[in-house]
Amino acid sequence: MSTQLDPLSLSADLLYTVKTDGERGALRDHLATLERARLDRAIGGRAEKLAFWLNCYNAYVQILLEDDPSLLEGGVLDRWKFFARDRVPIAGVWLSLNDIQHGLLRGSSHPWGMGYLPRPFPTAFERRFRLESVDPRIHFALNCGTESCPPVAVYSPSDVETELETATDWFLEENVSYQPRERVARVPRVFLWYRGDFGGSSGIRSFLERYDVIPPGVTPTLQYDEYDWSMDLGDYRRK
Repeated sequence: MSTQLDPLSLSADLLYTVKTDGERGALRDHLATLERARLDRAIGGRAEKLAFWLNCYNAYVQILLEDDPSLLEGGVLDRWKFFARDRVPIAGVWLSLNDIQHGLLRGSSHPWGMGYLPRPFPTAFERRFRLESVDPRIHFALNCGTESCPPVAVYSPSDVETELETATDWFLEENVSYQPRERVARVPRVFLWYRGDFGGSSGIRSFLERYDVIPPGVTPTLQYDEYDWSMDLGDYRRK
């Protein structure tokens, strides 16, 4: 485990120790008590913000589900509570998973606005540490503990662009199918939930073309697969 108190190292080390079932108590304490000025210096750029918040989100999903796997085993209300309640202490504030995903990583976007509506009343902390615009590739890097989620990876600011490209390539290859005769592309439901992040239906098609999952110049009908909310117990069983 790293002895550095650099916020970026702390977030990466926390996620790594969670993935390897290591001791993470000290890392959690350091992240919780970070000075705001230190955090501000560490994640002043886009790449730093992406890596830091992706690591924090993925680490704390696993930590919370290890502590209580039932958090995702109920219905819609239970899932809402899991993502909406303030359970993540960072730099003296308590954040929810929604705060990290929609406030900090998606530039204060409304969780139910399909990427078209702003998140109302962002806090001063959110305004200070958020990304100013959404990078749609985050949807293939965030793991919320369900079967439909992408794999968990540790992100670094120096390589986050390459790492996000790799994550996106893999996820699309595994989860998008194109039927040329029917001119239909079946895509994960996150494309519907966050359609505005991709630039609408035409933006989704351009995105799929960019990653070579549909041929250039075609305009297939988009069909959205159902989301599998079953919990991925492989990573979240109690130890």
